[in-house]
Amino acid sequence: MRAIPGTPFDPVEDGDKLKEECGVFGVTGVSDAANFVALGLHALQHRGQEAGGIVTYDPEQGFNSARRFGYVRDNFTRADVMATLPGALGIGHVRYSTAGSKGATAIRDVQPFFGEFSMGGAAIAHNGNLTNAAALRKELIERGSIFQSSSDSECIIHLMARSIQKNIAERIKDALRRVEGAFSVVAMTRTKLIGVRDPHGVRPLVLGRIGDSGWALSSETCALDIIGAEFVREIEPGEMVVIEGNKVESTRPFNQAASRFCIFEQVYFSRPDSILQGRSVYETRRQIGVELAKEAPVEADLVCPVPDSGTPAAIGYSQQSGIPYAMGIIRNQYMGRTFIEPTDAIRNMGVRLKLNVNRALIRGKRVILVDDSVVRGTTSRKIKDMILDAGAAEVHFRIASPPTAWPCFYGVDTPERSKLLAATMTEDEMRDWIGVDSLKFISLDGLYRAAGEAAGRDPKSPKFCDACFSGEYPIAPSDKLAEGFEMKAAE
Repeated sequence: MRAIPGTPFDPVEDGDKLKEECGVFGVTGVSDAANFVALGLHALQHRGQEAGGIVTYDPEQGFNSARRFGYVRDNFTRADVMATLPGALGIGHVRYSTAGSKGATAIRDVQPFFGEFSMGGAAIAHNGNLTNAAALRKELIERGSIFQSSSDSECIIHLMARSIQKNIAERIKDALRRVEGAFSVVAMTRTKLIGVRDPHGVRPLVLGRIGDSGWALSSETCALDIIGAEFVREIEPGEMVVIEGNKVESTRPFNQAASRFCIFEQVYFSRPDSILQGRSVYETRRQIGVELAKEAPVEADLVCPVPDSGTPAAIGYSQQSGIPYAMGIIRNQYMGRTFIEPTDAIRNMGVRLKLNVNRALIRGKRVILVDDSVVRGTTSRKIKDMILDAGAAEVHFRIASPPTAWPCFYGVDTPERSKLLAATMTEDEMRDWIGVDSLKFISLDGLYRAAGEAAGRDPKSPKFCDACFSGEYPIAPSDKLAEGFEMKAAE
């Protein structure tokens, strides 16, 4: 969840995790599109918990929208809200702010965004981040555009408005040819549902079939499951699909580029019950644990996950090493945003409000803790303290991703590089700073092997975007370079 500053769940605690970007979902050819979209967004809630929105179209009432802060379950399950969203065609978006106001979001920043054009209205929902948004925004404002939000995604609407093409689909193509960065877009007109992925395919997007006449587009397959849709295929990198009635038309509007799907989707962002690139996310994460056990064995009594994202890797580590798997840390599943006055004493409890150590299990044991990543390292230190306070004899951290040493500019909210622990310390220095008996990360080759690349990472042509680990950015972050960001020197 995205915590509210000044509560016991302050982002200082959650700031030690990379934040899920956003989730997009759309349906057409169903009698009550808004309900389908709400269910899909509920399944994608892990991708963004700050706010959500739905736009639908009905021939009698036209376009209708609802945008709300908070969880899908708290907003889009109310009959009075859903009654305002009639129609058989709709799209939706769940947000975690990766661009724009970040933590001071106004309702105008919440997607989907809507625009009225000479040939009719259109709405868009965008997952990703545009790396040239600042330059585009400056250019558009100088030419008379009036922005309503702080979101980079609004640039797409303004670029569409300036296109001379005669239909919405062609205007979307025009607009997206001007942007740089990562985008998976779900859009709609009065009659069409449209899906587009950027040429590198950094962010996910899939196509599903609902019965005989309906279609769905989604960030992940888990959202197709919740509505009983059949997974058809992934939208390919650089592909645009336009769905009208029972017809799905595919085009390739961009110059061809090498596929560079975000490998952190496999490590952390996507739900473990989703399928990515033909592979079970759960199985990939379990295999990461297997590779970790091969690369970084250690004598211990228990393998314990840091819930919940470390669980599949911990299972794999246990299976490979033969060391028993155990739930040494229990997560409070009913944690709300705040339930008590946030005094300093309560706020300092931090991680303990979310996680509690199974003391009877841990006492006197040598414990291997498996987590998905280390960003700032603050949460790792707190968890280590909790384990030692419970009487553990030794604490060994095993991390299911390589050291996160570079920020992401493609739709993930990461700290600036100077605040990333791995950017300023060696692995041994990180071990000493966290205060554990040992600390080991999976290698980049090991991560690639777990993701199905038997030979590991090909340095000349890596299959995934792994810039947060390698510093090799497949798309130049133009705006950040203009601000003075220094990319990794070519080797």
